[in-house]
Amino acid sequence: MALATVRRNIGTHYSKFASSLSVLSRHSSVHNPIPASVSSFHSQPVGGDGLPSYMRGAVHWEPNKPLSIEDFRMPRPKAGEVLIKTKACGVCHSDLHVMKGEIPFSSPCVVGHEITGEVVEHGALSDSQTIERLPVGSRVVGAFIMPCGSCSYCSKGHDDLCEAFFAHNRANGTLYDGETRLFLRNSGKPVSMYSMGGLAEYCVVPANGVSVLPESLPFTESAILGCAVFTAYGAMAHAAQVRPGDSVAVIGTGGVGSSCLQIARAFGASDIIAVDVRDEKLQKAKIFGATHTVNSAKEDPIEKIFEITGGKGVDVAVEALGRPQTFAQCTLSVKDGGKAVMIGLAQAGSLGEVDINRLVRRKIQVIGSYGGRARQDLPKLIRLAETGIFNLGHAVSRTYTFEEANKAFQDLNEGKIVGRAVIEII
Repeated sequence: MALATVRRNIGTHYSKFASSLSVLSRHSSVHNPIPASVSSFHSQPVGGDGLPSYMRGAVHWEPNKPLSIEDFRMPRPKAGEVLIKTKACGVCHSDLHVMKGEIPFSSPCVVGHEITGEVVEHGALSDSQTIERLPVGSRVVGAFIMPCGSCSYCSKGHDDLCEAFFAHNRANGTLYDGETRLFLRNSGKPVSMYSMGGLAEYCVVPANGVSVLPESLPFTESAILGCAVFTAYGAMAHAAQVRPGDSVAVIGTGGVGSSCLQIARAFGASDIIAVDVRDEKLQKAKIFGATHTVNSAKEDPIEKIFEITGGKGVDVAVEALGRPQTFAQCTLSVKDGGKAVMIGLAQAGSLGEVDINRLVRRKIQVIGSYGGRARQDLPKLIRLAETGIFNLGHAVSRTYTFEEANKAFQDLNEGKIVGRAVIEII
């Protein structure tokens, strides 16, 4: 065999989910830019009164070295951007990959990319529609993929492929004019931004990547909507297109994987199989919606998945770890015509293997998925959390203070966090 890389209650949950999205469709819309001819612009910044002259941010300087909290000049937004007073920032493996040098990124940089906070300023020349949608004082959540709203992909609604985001932010650590908004207080040295550089007291975010957070949702737990839940939703809704009655396996049940379980349940999946190597994570997976659990350190996950599904395999398998072994397990776990969805980032240069003949003959689909589509999906996720269909309280297991940021990432690296952790910056 030639290997290439990668090996319940349907009615209630689905009807509640469909009802939630029905309400959403009547009260929210995609935040597409409107032509200048029908929109007015503010020549001066809006808000920003009484801001301090500097702030603190957590800086990554070089691989495998601790973050340091540094003083920065107060960042200022430009047209179409908002300055947010950060309230909370999630602890994600993507940041850890950067901090360990496993994923190349410009340094020094401020990490942190799933945030909640309060809008305190709009950049000069921002359009009135944006200012009305996100007035100063608004409680907001930010998505880690921050769409420009005007590139060829964004114009088609594919915010997750935004050309500006990948060309400027992921390639160079800047926003979309090619410049960072972060400068050290004393030296003025520029510092790169991983997404918005959210592990800081203030951050600048393109307005297209931000949605209003209702008063009913807490700042701390809601931070994970911008990455963990956002990534899971993109995988389930767009890549896998999960339907009621589908069988789903999730390999790796950390922050993103456990969110996949909740989304699969919301979409009405029948058999939901959680695969991990830690029994405590698998026990928690049952709370998130898993109907079956498999400890892959103790038994062959592929054999077990086929046993659970009557020898067929699952309709959808999701790989949330980014490892060649689990990549292969994912592709080999799906039924004929099934979808293997890859959402786990790997060390740069990692390759996955797939059985080419099985891929061709049995119509196996291998799909990559990086995240959701901010303008369309983030309001839906907020609504799912607001109605309780997605349980934020179950998803967040630990909190840390801003000064404990290094401990948070150390605990993540050592596998001590079950679910998602959040750093409070209040």
